[in-house]
Amino acid sequence: MTNLNHLDQRGISWLQRTQRKLATSGVVALLCLMGYHAVFGANGFLAFHHKRIESRRLQQEIQALQQDNARRELQVKALKSEPQAIEKEARERLRYARPGEIVYTLPPASPTPADHK
Repeated sequence: MTNLNHLDQRGISWLQRTQRKLATSGVVALLCLMGYHAVFGANGFLAFHHKRIESRRLQQEIQALQQDNARRELQVKALKSEPQAIEKEARERLRYARPGEIVYTLPPASPTPADHK
């Protein structure tokens, strides 16, 4: 009977060790899956990093557009009130000239093969 008891004890301890190993393996596998999802998942670290870069790029674009808008507002205000600005615009866009002036117009630069690369 002691021999049978000893075999039962060995079987139980083996079963307990196996259960512990399985539980530990399961926890490690779960942690690996969670880590993978945290890095590579839809809202993981890599996606966050790409979104952050895109956000910075968009902020720079917004700032550039705001500066361009401010410049254009000043230009519109000048065209409404300053005769020099009106004259400059008419000379550049409409190629107006004062009496006695000669305006030379150069042809637009033709694209070179290097520009297409």
